[in-house]
Amino acid sequence: MRFYLSKADDVSNEADRQRVMMQIVQELCKRPGLNRTGFDMPTICIPDLNKQTRCVNQIEEVCQDIERTINHTIQNTLNTLERDCETVAQLLEKRLEQDTEDRNYNFKTTGRAMVFGALAVILPLLLVLNVLVSISSKSFLHALLGASFTDSLLVYLSPVRMLWSIVPDRFQWTVLLIIVIGSGGLFFLTKWSLGLRLTLSRRQKRQYLEMKEHVEEVVNAKKQQLYREYLGQSVGDHDL
Repeated sequence: MRFYLSKADDVSNEADRQRVMMQIVQELCKRPGLNRTGFDMPTICIPDLNKQTRCVNQIEEVCQDIERTINHTIQNTLNTLERDCETVAQLLEKRLEQDTEDRNYNFKTTGRAMVFGALAVILPLLLVLNVLVSISSKSFLHALLGASFTDSLLVYLSPVRMLWSIVPDRFQWTVLLIIVIGSGGLFFLTKWSLGLRLTLSRRQKRQYLEMKEHVEEVVNAKKQQLYREYLGQSVGDHDL
């Protein structure tokens, strides 16, 4: 620990100056926490060419210590700024990558849910429609839907009728009921397992990109400029 005796040249007698320093030391030693700490007490004063003094002026050494401390602090601050810029840029990049991954996951999940949902709706609908067409007479369908639409409907339902004919007549209603219930369960299962992830809005994503660009192109460039100025000033001061 360092204490500085300022205006040391005001006391012309060296013995008086030593006495003052001893009194200061005694007062410091009375304070808890300081009596176990080693310390130095340089004597400093503003040089005056018109005034003769025998006091040792250590102000040059003090100025050099202050300059070294400032340079060390500046260098540490610039290094910390560089690390902070890298950390912020990495966090922003990681969040944007996570958002892209979440969007891909949501797209795949939504597509899978749409397929399952379509199966849950279309399959029982085709079976019910096939049963209704099968139990209705052709003349009734012509009168209700028209001849052209009825013929097209029968053509489109022919694969369903072929598959449905495999099921025995006595089990057809049971199988139809099972398919309808299973399709309903599949529909609710699809809705329950959808589980979309939260993603950034366009505004939030644009803000993240702007912040990342600002850190990389503005803050980082400013840090490089300040570091060059610091090195130039340090070299200049060393030459002086």
